[in-house]
Amino acid sequence: MSAKRGKRNGGRAAKIAHRKKTSQIEAPKFLTRNIPCYDLLNEDELVRIEDHAEWILKEKGIEFWDDDETLELFKGAGATVKKNTVFFDKGHARDLCKTAPREFEMHARNSKRSTIFGGNRLVLGPAYGSPFVYDLKRGRRQGTMEDFNNLVKLTHMTPWLHHTSGTVCEPVDIPVNKRHLDMVYSHIKYSDKPFMGSVTATERAEDSIKMARIVFGEEFMNSNCVIQGNINVNSPLVYDNTMTGALKTYARANQGVVITPFILGGAMSPVTMPAAIAQAHAETMVGVALTQLIRPGSSAVYGNFLTTMDLKSGAPTFGTPESSLATLAVGQIARRLGLPFRAGGHYTASKVTDAQSMQESADSMYPAFLAGANFIHQAAGWLEGGLVVGYEKFIIDSERLGILHRIGEGMTIDENTLAYSAYRENSPGENFLGTQHTIENFENANFRCEMADNNSFEQWAEDGSKNSEQRAYERWNQMLEEYVEPPLDESIDEELIDFIAKKKEGMADEWY
Repeated sequence: MSAKRGKRNGGRAAKIAHRKKTSQIEAPKFLTRNIPCYDLLNEDELVRIEDHAEWILKEKGIEFWDDDETLELFKGAGATVKKNTVFFDKGHARDLCKTAPREFEMHARNSKRSTIFGGNRLVLGPAYGSPFVYDLKRGRRQGTMEDFNNLVKLTHMTPWLHHTSGTVCEPVDIPVNKRHLDMVYSHIKYSDKPFMGSVTATERAEDSIKMARIVFGEEFMNSNCVIQGNINVNSPLVYDNTMTGALKTYARANQGVVITPFILGGAMSPVTMPAAIAQAHAETMVGVALTQLIRPGSSAVYGNFLTTMDLKSGAPTFGTPESSLATLAVGQIARRLGLPFRAGGHYTASKVTDAQSMQESADSMYPAFLAGANFIHQAAGWLEGGLVVGYEKFIIDSERLGILHRIGEGMTIDENTLAYSAYRENSPGENFLGTQHTIENFENANFRCEMADNNSFEQWAEDGSKNSEQRAYERWNQMLEEYVEPPLDESIDEELIDFIAKKKEGMADEWY
C-alpha cells in the first residue's frame, strides 16, 4: 500500500510541477483563428438588415445629449441635424467609417505582449465593470482595490488572456472620482499586457491618457495605440455626453475606442433579433464615424452586446438560441464593414459557478468565436449578468480559453500527423502507446486541461472529492502566491505615483 501511495503522491507532485510550469507559459499575443468563420445569413438577408439600419439612421436618427460639438461635427460632415438628433442619408455613416483601420497594433509596455486587432486574430481579456466579486470562501461582496489588483495579477499570469481589460471590478473602497487613477496604475504596475483606461468622465479619460504618456511617451502615442476606452451606447439610439466626451478624448490622442451598443432585446430594442441587429449596426457605425471626424485613422473596434431578456420578469438572459444566432449575424455584418469586431464572452446569469453558468457561458462564447470576433473582454469571470466577477469562474473560463486557442489552430495534415512511422513500427492488434511517434508527440498532441479531474473515482475520493469550483479556488490562490511582478522602470513608477498623488490632493473625495 505504501508503494502505491508513494507512486500516486509522485503523480500529484508531477501535476503540481506541471501547473507551476503552465502558470509561467509566455502568453501568445492573440489567438490565431485558422478555422473559417460561420456565415449564418445569405447575401439577401445581410443586405436587408443593412438597409434597415440605414432606414433607422435616416428616419429616426441618433440623439446626442448635451454635446453641441458633436452635433456641429456631423453637421459639417453633411448630416442633417435637428435639435439634438442627427439623421444620415443612406450610406453616409458607412462612408464616414472608411478611414478607421481594418487592423491595428496595440502596444504593451512589454513589446512581447503587444497584440493586433483584426484579421484572423482574437484578443481576449477578463470581465469588465462588475461592482461585486465572489469567491468560494468569502462569498459575494463588494469589490475592493485588493480584488482589482488580484484580478489584474491573475490576468497577467494567465497565458490565454492577452489583455487586462479595464474595470475588472469596481473598487468601491476608493472614492468614485479617484479610483480611476488607482485602476490605471494597477494595470501598468501589476501587468505588462495591453489595457483600457477610464471612460466615466472626460477628465478621467484624460488622466488615463496622461498616465499612459508617462509610460510610453507622447511622441510614441501620437502614432501608436497603447490604451483604449470602452464606449457604451445608451441604446436605443442615444449617446450621452459622458460617453462621447470619453470617445473624443481617446480619438484626439490617437488612442483606441471600442464602440458597443448595450441591447437587451425587448427593452433597448424591439424584441425581434433582426431589428435589434439592425439598430445595433446603426448605433455602432455612428460611434465609429465620430471617431473618424475627430481624428481620421484613429483605431476603433466594432462592438456588440446583444442578448435577450425574460419577457415575464425583465431579467437579462444569456446563452439563449436567439442571442447566439444574433452574434453570428452581427459577425458577418462587422466583417462586411471591415472593422475589428468585439463580441460577447463567457456570459451567464447564474450567481455561482455551476452547471447553468457553464452552459450559458459556453453557448455565449462559441458563437462569438465562430462569428469571427477579434476582441472579447468579458472572457473570464463573468457571473450574475455582469454584476459579479467570480474568482473560481475566472479560472475555469480561462482554461476554456486555452481550449479555444487549440481549436483555433485547426488541423494540420502532414507526414507527422498522418503517423506513417507509427504504422510501420506497429503490427495489427498492437496499441500505439509505446511507439516512437507517440513518444515524440504525446506532450503536444492534445490540449491538457488542468482543472478537469480525469482520475479514477478512488483517486478522486482520496484527493478530497473536490469539485471543479474547489479546485479552481485552490488554483487562483496558488497563482497569487506564485505571482512575480513584471519589471517597471523605477523613474516611471515614481512619476506615476507622483502624478496620482497630485491629482488626488486637488480633489475632495466623492463617493457617488
